[in-house]
Amino acid sequence: MESGSRWKATALLTWLLAAEPVNCLPRVGTAVEGILLGTATEPETAYRTQYPPANEEDRFFIPESHPEYRVALETDGRPPQPPFPQFQLEKFVHGLNDLLGVPEPATTLVPTAAAEPASVPTATSQKQSQALALPVPTVETTTEVPKAEQAATSVAQTVPTNPVPTISPPTEPDHPKSMNGQDIFGPVATGAVPANIKSRHDHPVQNKHANTTGPIETNKFYAGLFLGTQTNASFTQPYSLAWSKGSGSLKSWGMGISHVQPHMLAYGPKNDKIPGEPVSYYINPVGLQHLILSATELDESSVLDTEDPKAFSAHAVLKRSGGSAQQITFPIVQGMGYTTAIYNDLQPLIESGVFFRKVVSAGSPRQGIFKYNIDLEDDTTWLMYATPTDDKDPKFELVSKSNLRGPHGFSGTIQLAKNPAGKSGEKFYDNSAGVYPVSGEVSGSVSADVGSYSLSWTKAGKDVEGTPLLMFALPHHVHSFDNATQGRATNIHLRSTTKGNTTAVIGESWTMTEPNLPIDMSFAPWTTTHGSVHNLSDTAQRAILKAAPHELKQNISEQTDLNSMYYSGKALSKFATLVYTVNQLGNNVDLAADAFQEVKKAFARFVDNKQQYPLAYDTVWKGVVSTAGYDGDLNQDFGNTAYNDHHFHYGYFIQAAAIIGALDPNWLAENKEWVNMLVRDASNSVDNDPHFPFSRSFDWYNGHSWAKGLFESYDGKDQESTSEDTMFAYAIKMWGQTTGDASMEARGNMMLGILGRSLNNYFLMEDDNVNQPANFVKNKVTGILFENKVDHTTYFGANLEFIQGIHMLPLMPHTPFTRRKEFVRQEWNAMFSANASTPADKVEGGWKGVLYANLALVDPKASWEFFTQPEFDYSWIDGGATRTWYLAFAAGLGGAP
Repeated sequence: MESGSRWKATALLTWLLAAEPVNCLPRVGTAVEGILLGTATEPETAYRTQYPPANEEDRFFIPESHPEYRVALETDGRPPQPPFPQFQLEKFVHGLNDLLGVPEPATTLVPTAAAEPASVPTATSQKQSQALALPVPTVETTTEVPKAEQAATSVAQTVPTNPVPTISPPTEPDHPKSMNGQDIFGPVATGAVPANIKSRHDHPVQNKHANTTGPIETNKFYAGLFLGTQTNASFTQPYSLAWSKGSGSLKSWGMGISHVQPHMLAYGPKNDKIPGEPVSYYINPVGLQHLILSATELDESSVLDTEDPKAFSAHAVLKRSGGSAQQITFPIVQGMGYTTAIYNDLQPLIESGVFFRKVVSAGSPRQGIFKYNIDLEDDTTWLMYATPTDDKDPKFELVSKSNLRGPHGFSGTIQLAKNPAGKSGEKFYDNSAGVYPVSGEVSGSVSADVGSYSLSWTKAGKDVEGTPLLMFALPHHVHSFDNATQGRATNIHLRSTTKGNTTAVIGESWTMTEPNLPIDMSFAPWTTTHGSVHNLSDTAQRAILKAAPHELKQNISEQTDLNSMYYSGKALSKFATLVYTVNQLGNNVDLAADAFQEVKKAFARFVDNKQQYPLAYDTVWKGVVSTAGYDGDLNQDFGNTAYNDHHFHYGYFIQAAAIIGALDPNWLAENKEWVNMLVRDASNSVDNDPHFPFSRSFDWYNGHSWAKGLFESYDGKDQESTSEDTMFAYAIKMWGQTTGDASMEARGNMMLGILGRSLNNYFLMEDDNVNQPANFVKNKVTGILFENKVDHTTYFGANLEFIQGIHMLPLMPHTPFTRRKEFVRQEWNAMFSANASTPADKVEGGWKGVLYANLALVDPKASWEFFTQPEFDYSWIDGGATRTWYLAFAAGLGGAP
């Protein structure tokens, strides 16, 4: 066995021993166990010479093995519930026979939404009709979606029996007014929350370690520093940092740094039901400690606090003991080129769980900076730069295979960086050594349909004015760099944990450009080639007006008055979209007038804060949360109380409000403040709001949102539903458009533009995707993407239609923008075509409707035929959608004759 392979195996065993479980490990020699478990004894002076030792017998022979990492799906705040409620139709629906497809009388009367059913059969006694099975198409060729036919004549209107007020339809221009340099980060509002949202000071998750007087970011990459045991990693990309806290093979108390190479990944079993048999998951090793920045004085009395937590950064302060001035401060910033430790009066101890092979003093790249080349036993090369405040040579000494020590009473900075690029990479690191980022910010603007945004950093350190930063960019950044930023990219590439290779870039800021923003997208169906399609064919309008009366009979009040903000929001969005579809796309204002009044009443319940679990303003972390989780179970409502999924939950309310306000501008005056509160909670546009943090959910560095809130997680933050992430950005855009907030509208457009790029880089995988492992790409979607692993599953089940479908719903105007045709075609043929393992026509329940609505993106005619079949079964429509909208959606994409 080659020596490098032996030490790779040693490193593998190291992180496996540090992680759980360990009962799958093979037995190894006692000498090896002694080193790995920290029980071996050796004299203090044993390793003062450079490595490797001259005697080859000192190397350990480790059996080659790769025990499977046992992945547990973290379900914090995620009860096993589907993304739409399984409504008991007999409870919620007036006219169940109609909804189940039972033939209707020749003349259909449209009752008001408030009418009560006379007699409703029970689910057990009512037999659903069997609809005609449709062949499941295999999509083979790319076809442009034709422009929807213009309606030549108006469709006969069905007028309700009782006269009701009508609302004049709004005018939706084909091309919105042009924006020229519109700032995307104008403030939404600055005042306190509405008075009926009571404050609570007793949040179930206590804040013990995050120190700030302002709002605290709950869904960011560094939450492991202040939640729970404080030992979970912060994924800055490409590095991962975690407080050792006396754990691991070295029992260290310092800050561990790891960087994982592809050969170190653990993979799940293959799925033989998917062409190509992709693995079901991959995971980065947990507990690996390439290097640890520590001090000899740190021990069990040491404490870790998080200072100045912001959107892109936080400072981890590791003190010798509570109140001690002897401390190490780690500025932890997304994309940082080095891990930087600022020491104050401590003896530096640099440790390695992988073991040092050789450490060589390499002179000074600049006066006052002392450089060391480090070779580890896993064949990786690292650089260390020490910058003492007194400018004296610290003369670090290698004292064991795992310990590199500096002088007593050291004050100054120590920086560590992995160098995969040899001498050329070393020059770039030398050039930027001594400075480091301490915080970041984002700015941006939109002109016409082109958006531009910049990430910039505040830096500190030695010779700060004349020394440029070195920061790492993710693939979606590099793809959208402007020319000036592209010119500062280097040849240093390090793998990120779940997003492909990062690229080191020189400079204090990057500028990214997103062309072709969907500025003309409105509430109507939208295509990449024809924009918003407001005018549907006569055939489409007739189908819409035929289907709508059945769905307008549903009990809007009861379907929206649930014990979940998520499910209630989905229902409000469904009914608001239904009213819009009938009103604007069916050109029949009167037909949905009663339902529109009911939708506004249902929305008022939440504005008045009289829903089953009212909202509260949490003064601990500072945000608006459901009170469902205050009763002892944070899993209630998908963890909303602990800030899970706020962009999912509140996005539906915001989108519904945008439609209501567009149809009835007078409604805005009494409701705008409440809706803006939701926007500020999940997507605040400024960082100086005393009531809410900046951009809680959307991560402007990663290019998408994170759904996990205040739950400790060794695999970091995660997100399951890319389509609901997109839905939130769309809702922001449309609420801004409805209220005349140009900055919010532009920000929503920019978020959509970034999501269109990032999702197709990381989550929605076409066959040529290079950012996910080749043996995983055939899954087509990531399932759940964590910061440390990717698992092709869902929190509520492993059916293929669940896993793929959660990245489809809700199917809205934004869907064609992020779900590219080629991706949809590949996914359909692999998963849901007639010859696939899960043919769409065999799928049961609401997921069938989701799949066939998604089919409209590449075969709108087949989708249209599915939703217009004579004996349509309404059990195929999920609780968050309507057949009426799906008909409009398919028609708008070119499906209707």
